[in-house]
Amino acid sequence: MEDMASVVLDPATRLALTAAGGFLLVGLITGVWKYWQIARSAEAAAHPYVDIAHRASLLYSFASLVLAALAWFSVWPDAVNTVAVAASVLFFALAIGSYVLHGWLADTDNQLRAPHRLGSRSLPGIALHGFMVALIVAELGGAAVVFVGAMQAIW
Repeated sequence: MEDMASVVLDPATRLALTAAGGFLLVGLITGVWKYWQIARSAEAAAHPYVDIAHRASLLYSFASLVLAALAWFSVWPDAVNTVAVAASVLFFALAIGSYVLHGWLADTDNQLRAPHRLGSRSLPGIALHGFMVALIVAELGGAAVVFVGAMQAIW
């Protein structure tokens, strides 16, 4: 077995693995928060966005592991893979952050329903929908780049 200290990971793979671990920890922490809310609720339920933050964090941790594997095999230059992974991971984190914020503020049970609430304030629809378009482009585009690069290597 190779000594792990001698394994050199490319930046995209390191970033994706770091994100995977971070998202896993956030998922576990939000799981404690979810349990705490369930235990103190007459309905035995957590706020919907606490539940969403918990589940999304765990799912994004595994998605980040897939990105790490794809980046590891990708034939693209390190810079291309790193930007692709960073775009996906950044928007994974921003999505989780928005779920945590809505769970903390308990301001909505559907951030996509107008009026778009953030605490006691309303956000313009263009801001939310602009963010969603950027999220789609970054997550899907980043994943597609490393996927195509990995497919070039293995086929």
